[in-house]
Amino acid sequence: MKKALITGITGQDGSFLAELLLAKGYEVHGVVRRASTFNTGRLDPLYQDPHDSSARLFLHYGDVTDGSAVRRLLEKTQPDEIYHLAAQSHVRVSFEQPEYTADVVALGALRLLECARDYIHISGRPVRIYQAGSSEMFGAAPPPQNESTAFYPRSPYAVSKVAAHWYAVNYREAYGMFVSNGILFNHESPRRGETFVTRKITRGLTRISLGLQDKLFLGNLEARRDWGYAGDYTEAMWRILQHTRAEDFVIATGESHSVREFLDVAANLLKLDWERYVVLDTKYLRPTEVDQLCGDAGKAASVLSWSPTVTFPNLVRMMVEHDLALARQEQLLQSAGMGVARGAAHGG
Repeated sequence: MKKALITGITGQDGSFLAELLLAKGYEVHGVVRRASTFNTGRLDPLYQDPHDSSARLFLHYGDVTDGSAVRRLLEKTQPDEIYHLAAQSHVRVSFEQPEYTADVVALGALRLLECARDYIHISGRPVRIYQAGSSEMFGAAPPPQNESTAFYPRSPYAVSKVAAHWYAVNYREAYGMFVSNGILFNHESPRRGETFVTRKITRGLTRISLGLQDKLFLGNLEARRDWGYAGDYTEAMWRILQHTRAEDFVIATGESHSVREFLDVAANLLKLDWERYVVLDTKYLRPTEVDQLCGDAGKAASVLSWSPTVTFPNLVRMMVEHDLALARQEQLLQSAGMGVARGAAHGG
């Protein structure tokens, strides 16, 4: 039975990846940051009591800002594959917390690689490592962007991801480690965090459609992104580590849509005129904007036989239907006197 270690397992991608690996017969270990409230909700459908002899998902407290903890986790779990997904991944927040973002995203990757190098040397076990890149690394580079496109990062988050990418390449070339970068373009799902613009839109519009919310505050509506489905993209992560050699891959749909287009599709499903409810709030604008990202995943298609399965309209529909069900539950609770007061969303 293969063993996998996932940093960032409690996030959107981590939960999809854990689900995929368990279905493939892996024993899965996940790194969870200690918090005063439970942050493992996305994993609830997968979790079994670790005392159960059939359990194959195990969670461990740890943090990529603590190299000694990472080292102990590698020795304890003895993984065959490591999927490094942990990050402070909110681009706008990275402008407010640049040092923290760099510590987690850039130095976090370096700590993990160095710990893995020591573990491989001491144990003699081969370990394959996936480093989660981001389309934000391309920033102002003209589309379409592929593996040969020069990086032009436009945020502290993107700069940190570029550093992590080159750390991965350096460890691959200097020490012969199997380290692959997956440069994933935007990928969404109903599990997306509610402060990210796509989920903020579907949560906000569905609540507005039921009278639970008055306004939706957003930033740049003209930014264009290449949006795919997170479930497809975690399948690509796994395929990247099954490839015969360590390489870097762009994962994308090859289509670019604006935030305004996302609003149009979501609002049409709800029969809403979103322009009556959406308000521009300049605090959501970035100091340096990324105008258009559109990926060329031709290499992944030819080498990994990977292609996206969920179209942009179906992705939006999936998210709207999920959040409409949540809004109806909220409406039911309010009608029973158990809900919260109406208001406007002020997420990131």
